[in-house]
Amino acid sequence: MFKHEKALLNDVKIEKPNPQFAVLMQEQLGGGNGELKAAMQYISQSFRVKDPAIKDLFLDIGAEELSHMEMVATTINLLNGHDVDYNAVGAGEIQAHVINGLNPGLINSSGYSWTADYVTVTGDLCADLLSNIASEQRAKVVYQYLYRQVTDRYVRETIDFLLNREEAHNALFREAFNKVQNTGSNKDFGVTEDSKLYFNLSNPSPDNQFGKPEATPPSFS
Repeated sequence: MFKHEKALLNDVKIEKPNPQFAVLMQEQLGGGNGELKAAMQYISQSFRVKDPAIKDLFLDIGAEELSHMEMVATTINLLNGHDVDYNAVGAGEIQAHVINGLNPGLINSSGYSWTADYVTVTGDLCADLLSNIASEQRAKVVYQYLYRQVTDRYVRETIDFLLNREEAHNALFREAFNKVQNTGSNKDFGVTEDSKLYFNLSNPSPDNQFGKPEATPPSFS
């Protein structure tokens, strides 16, 4: 069961409208590393999880990602202002101004529709948790790029809050992975000598051109 609370997870406001930056924010609404993708991925993965603590973790973070989606959409609404004006968007998607009536669509910053192909579900906890860790890291990168390209202090505060929540999720997923790392797809593989071999296929190394010894291969314990 999901329940909608009218209050946003964190307050959202802007200094002034900025339709071009609204376009950039669309990436975190309907893009491949955005909030809708994260919510659908974690909730979908939860359906077959038998560990009750990890199942709740997936559902809780998935539900929070929906609240992040609401914050992003609210920010886009404010940035778009009140008047449709395609001239306000110098590059990127203009659907909001010619199709959606400024409603934040489930599209990325180039106007491509959100797709379930963004969602990764394998039914294997190790694989899914590693996918989630990578998803949170990629979301952080996108938010960092967005942060660098806006001067509006209130939008920056929103992005900073979302960045820190993604880091919290990342830490929780890493903790869960440590709990299950020797199960599932990791249980019966990685145990032979073949799994510990390193093939040095980079000879001669750049160091060798200057008479230095070959680099030491990585050590595996």
